[in-house]
Amino acid sequence: MKVSHATLCIMLTLVVLAETGLCVAAVTCNALQLSACASAITSSSPPSSVCCSKLKEQRPCLCQYLKDPNLKRLVNSPNARKVANACGSPFPSC
Repeated sequence: MKVSHATLCIMLTLVVLAETGLCVAAVTCNALQLSACASAITSSSPPSSVCCSKLKEQRPCLCQYLKDPNLKRLVNSPNARKVANACGSPFPSC
């Protein structure tokens, strides 16, 4: 089976991108996914593993949430940032 140079280059590029993490799966932004973090954000309790997982999953959406006046108060609160840091998922620069 012959493989053209172009096909080989494309395959190699995809492998490199996948290894470096530059290929990003699409995320469905849904602020309700962060409800697992509500108790940690509104109190001083530590975030659960489910909260951290959801927060990391929704991280690409945080800038969008900050533009929503209804979500901004909660998402931009000092406790929300503490939770994000505790989960190892700091807020992006928007």
